[in-house]
Amino acid sequence: MTTTAVLTTAGRGRKGADPRLTPTGRPQRRTARMLVLPALIVSIVLTQIPFLVTIVVSFLNWNQLRPDDTGFAWFDNYATVFATADFAQSLLATVLITGSSVALALLLGLGFALLMDRHFLGQGLARTLMITPFLVMPAAASLIWKFLMLDVNVGLVNVGLGFLGLPPVAWNTDLPPATIIIVMTWQFTPFMMLILLAGLQSQDRSVLEAASVDGAGRIRIFRDMTLPHLRQYIEIAVLLGGIMLLQMFDPIAIMTKGTGGTKTLPYLLYERAFIGLDIGQAAAFGVMTVAITLLFAGIALRTLFGVFVEGKVRS
Repeated sequence: MTTTAVLTTAGRGRKGADPRLTPTGRPQRRTARMLVLPALIVSIVLTQIPFLVTIVVSFLNWNQLRPDDTGFAWFDNYATVFATADFAQSLLATVLITGSSVALALLLGLGFALLMDRHFLGQGLARTLMITPFLVMPAAASLIWKFLMLDVNVGLVNVGLGFLGLPPVAWNTDLPPATIIIVMTWQFTPFMMLILLAGLQSQDRSVLEAASVDGAGRIRIFRDMTLPHLRQYIEIAVLLGGIMLLQMFDPIAIMTKGTGGTKTLPYLLYERAFIGLDIGQAAAFGVMTVAITLLFAGIALRTLFGVFVEGKVRS
C-alpha cells in the first residue's frame, strides 16, 4: 500500500475527519480557492480600497471652504471627534433609534409570522401585501409617512386621532425620535417576518401535534418548543436587521433633518461632509462609524458563529 493510500485510509478512519485535509482533498481545496478568487478580488477592490482611501483622508486637514490649506492634520480630526459632544450624542441617538426599531420590528415580525404560518383563504395575497413595505425605497417611504400619514393637518394618523376626540400631533417636531422609529419599524417588520416565517415552516409539525395530543396547550408549545427552535432565526434577524438599520439615512434626512435627538452617526457624517464641507473630519467620523459597526458585527458574529457552521446544534 502506498503512502498516499495509507494517509487517505487513516484520514477516513478517524471519526469526524475532514476529507479536504487529506492529500486527495488538496486539489479540491485549490479548485475551490480559484473559483472564489475572482469574487474575492472584486470585493476587495470595491470595499477595502475605498475604505483605505477614507482612512488616509481622515488624517488630512481638508476643508472645501479653504482648498489651498490642505495638508496632513495627523490625529487632529480624531481628537475633534472625541473632544466635541456631537459624536457621543449621535452615538446615543443611533443606539436608541436602532435598538428600538430592531426590537419593535422583531416583535411585530414574530406576530405576523405566526399569523402567516396558518392556512387561510388568500394566504398568498396576504403574504405579498405584508412584504410590500420592505420593497419600498427608504426615501419614498419617508415621504409617504411625512406627508400622507403623519402630517399635522391632513395626515391619516391625525385624522384617526380626530375621530377619537384627541388633538392632532406634530410628529416631526414634537416627537422626532418616535417618528423615525415608526418609519423604520414599518419598513423592516416584513424583513423580520420573512426570516421568522422560514423558521416556523422548518419546524417539524409531527412533534407539535404529538405535544398537543399529550395535552400541552398552545402557549406552552410556543414557549417550550417553538421559541427555542426560533432562537437561531431570531439571532440572525437581529444581526442583519441591526446592521441595515444602523445605516439608515433617508428618514432622518427627509423627515427631521437630525433635529430633536435624531442625529445618528450616518447623518452626522453627511452633515460634516456636505454642509460643513470638512472632508477630513467627515472621513474621521466615517472611520469611527465603520469601526463601531464592525465591533457590533464582530461581537454578534462571534456569538452566532455556530449558526453558520453546518451541522452545528444550538442548545
